[in-house]
Amino acid sequence: MTDSVLLAHAGDIATVTLNRPERLNALDLAMWQELAGVMAGLAGPNGPRCIILRGAGGKAFAAGADLAEFAAVRATPEAAGCYGAVMNRALSAVRDCPLPTIALIEGVCVGAGLELAIMCDLRIAGAGSRFGVPIQKVGIVMPLPEIAYLVELVGHATALEILLEGRVFGAIEAKEMGLLTRVVPDGEAEAETFAAARRIAEGAPLSHRYHKRLIRRCLDPRPLEPSDLAEGFAVCASQDYAEGLAAFRDKRKPKFEGR
Repeated sequence: MTDSVLLAHAGDIATVTLNRPERLNALDLAMWQELAGVMAGLAGPNGPRCIILRGAGGKAFAAGADLAEFAAVRATPEAAGCYGAVMNRALSAVRDCPLPTIALIEGVCVGAGLELAIMCDLRIAGAGSRFGVPIQKVGIVMPLPEIAYLVELVGHATALEILLEGRVFGAIEAKEMGLLTRVVPDGEAEAETFAAARRIAEGAPLSHRYHKRLIRRCLDPRPLEPSDLAEGFAVCASQDYAEGLAAFRDKRKPKFEGR
């Protein structure tokens, strides 16, 4: 692992940090590749119970993709397609991670940085954070499937507003649009995010995994099958379910093991 994507553990909470503060954590091609690998490594059965994704330096979550390298790595439709495939491996690694994920947002979160943040399950931001996708100013198009994730979260009308105007806007407006889960006063985003991660980590890991899968299934337009309905009850065969009931009965804190 290079020093452009950092991984740290605090007990059962992992923090993945985009570490190019001198570039406001703008993601270059190498960082997209590194991020995909880091996320894949965390997704195993012995991984943490919650993952926090953040930017280094306190001034930015990520100021988009690094446009400075586009002339070299994204100059033609073919090259852009190859770049997009790498980028989407990273985005999908976050979006499809079976573990709960939280974006801790301080400062600038625009362009591909915002795309990355919306791949997380929760997004907690300081009130002074700034958001937007001003890519129309350099003639870039948000391609599929990336644009589908934005539409899924905020709806087609708001997605068009964000992309056509290219405005950079504040955290309160971002919350109203549906881009954010929670807005807190500046200086409190880190504490609030870690508190949320702790609440998640203390819950049953299997419950979280099933909830992520079932909510994703709700977005699938196919009719529900009997197997889909049964999946919501499968956890009742787990050790965690037995432990949860026993802890409730004994009036103690449960000790979940994810089995």
